[in-house]
Amino acid sequence: MDEEKSSPVSEKPDVFEDDEQHQIRYKTLSWQFVSLLMIAEIVSNGLLSLPNALAVVGIVPALILIVFLGVFGLFTAKLLIDFKLNHPDVHTMGDAGYILFGPIGREVLGTGTVIFAIFAAGSELLSGQQALSALSNQGMCSMYFVIICGAITLLISLPRTLDRLTWMGLLSVFVITVSGIVAMIGAGVDPLPGRVISATIPSNFYDAFLAVTNPVFAYAGGFFILISEMKRPQDAMKAAWCLQGFATIFYAVFSIVTYVYIGNTAQSPIFFSLSPKWAKASFGIAFANFLFAGGIYVHTAAKLVFVRLFRHSYHVHSHTVLGWTVWTFLCVIGVVVGVILAIAVPIFSYLIGIAAALFAAWYTYGLAGFFWLHDTYHLKGGMDAIKRRPIGTTLAVLTILAGAFICVAGTYVFVKASMFRSFLISQSYADGLVGKPFVC
Repeated sequence: MDEEKSSPVSEKPDVFEDDEQHQIRYKTLSWQFVSLLMIAEIVSNGLLSLPNALAVVGIVPALILIVFLGVFGLFTAKLLIDFKLNHPDVHTMGDAGYILFGPIGREVLGTGTVIFAIFAAGSELLSGQQALSALSNQGMCSMYFVIICGAITLLISLPRTLDRLTWMGLLSVFVITVSGIVAMIGAGVDPLPGRVISATIPSNFYDAFLAVTNPVFAYAGGFFILISEMKRPQDAMKAAWCLQGFATIFYAVFSIVTYVYIGNTAQSPIFFSLSPKWAKASFGIAFANFLFAGGIYVHTAAKLVFVRLFRHSYHVHSHTVLGWTVWTFLCVIGVVVGVILAIAVPIFSYLIGIAAALFAAWYTYGLAGFFWLHDTYHLKGGMDAIKRRPIGTTLAVLTILAGAFICVAGTYVFVKASMFRSFLISQSYADGLVGKPFVC
């Protein structure tokens, strides 16, 4: 796109003004720690679902998609970061929605961010429950495992500033990386006999797109909230390079290696396709990452609401009783909702997919095109500026169309899948094969 420099559109102050007199100082993150937090958050459940995409569409199209989406994600990250730098007051997608579409845009995109973050936290709680169940040989009711994971996730989410989580983020990146390596070793040591490996697999649109949503959403994450707490937001692109570079390479290598040794029976999460001892080793190592990523998602949802309530007030920057009470309440509510969804909703995995299709498709991809068009129009000379940049304009429009396609197609396949799953579950309830929620 265009590298021309310009002054910010917004004259409003940064959402977190940095003042040495503040008791709580937010703008403390370096780009290195932001990259760690991004990797810890995004390369979590996304990694474990990718080999299943290869099992459905074949190794060639899935690998092409993984690499393409990594490059595309880096491109859209550049557009998001440029927009943030031009609008220092933007803290969340809700703020960006207000600039683009007015009050309705703020409410829709802000609410979507909270919904997606809570659903993603619930997904991490499910992964934590699966890990504990595998490690204990189903030694306890899965509901209790979810509650245990929820309690730990709550503690992780409680610090008011992200710099308190940076070293935990380093540990989280380390364990998810090591767990992936252990899983690859386990797949190689105990390959599945008689496995089938396919370069391409003919499939209908429904099955294929349901599978490829795994790599599509494996790059989904929130940039604005993290960038808002950087000492130098101008360095955010360095963090994006680290994230996309690491994620793309690790995703591709992990998916290929595990698929080659497991074949077309690869499950999601892939650890379930390993032999018991290697599954336990992989789950056990990755467990800390599931909890940390869940804590980051809850923290994100709570901070969006908290800043919306107290923006530019002393409750944001000071240790007040009201500020801490509201903050703790928001974190508790986020965890409780995530726990309830993980325990009580049989089609929760499909609801996560619907939420990702409705919101993450736009947050990670489509909205970036609107950001570029908006700032080019308002910063660089209106329609004439857009006409003078045919390549940039074309890329922006294609980015919007890609987000729209992922949103519509993803919503369709997940709604269809959830309806089918709901029918099966209702029949199982009627036949007494499935127990009631909150009952072991």
